[in-house]
Amino acid sequence: MLRENLKQVEENIVKACERAGRERSEITLVAVSKTKPVSMLSEIYECGVRDFGENKVQEICEKRDLLPSDIRWHMIGHLQRNKVKYIVNDTTLIHSVDSYRLAEEINVQAKKINRIIPILIEINIADESSKFGIAKEEALQLAEEISHLDGIQIRGLMTIAPYVENPEENRPYFKKIRELAVDIAKENIDNVSMDILSMGMTGDYAVAIEEGATIVRVGTGIFGSRN
Repeated sequence: MLRENLKQVEENIVKACERAGRERSEITLVAVSKTKPVSMLSEIYECGVRDFGENKVQEICEKRDLLPSDIRWHMIGHLQRNKVKYIVNDTTLIHSVDSYRLAEEINVQAKKINRIIPILIEINIADESSKFGIAKEEALQLAEEISHLDGIQIRGLMTIAPYVENPEENRPYFKKIRELAVDIAKENIDNVSMDILSMGMTGDYAVAIEEGATIVRVGTGIFGSRN
């Protein structure tokens, strides 16, 4: 079942790229494996997937020791400052930075291990009270503040669009994220690039790709629904 699911997701990504005039190589598929057992991750790994996303620090810590070392772990959930130290060594990209204080702690821990940690700034693009992330109006200022931290590299933006039945409803939000990234990039801030847009999940990743996503985070579409 997982292989078939992954095959379907891959086909959808390719078709979305074709519609948008993009190359498949421009898109990174992150398999969102939160709450799923290591056996399922292993099966997807055997299909060639190397990027896995987790919402909780504890799950990254538990799974990384049981799975191959070439997996690229993405921290996609809300990150508490006191948990940063547990994942800085093993995380490829932290998608969910939404405050200077969090960035500061990542910087402190990164310097302890002599690493520069790539991060994304999380934007709450639909101003939903139930979601983390900052308002798009605050993004440029936060990017400028974080840019001075030399243990961090800002690589782009992340958003979680609203849950909708019709993915077309989220197109305007994805468009706004792309436009915001262009505006920030124009400022030419040292240590800030906008080459990664992490947006689009199981219900709307095809639309997100059409609007410029470079990372899509697909969980249910690959692993099936969660309990």
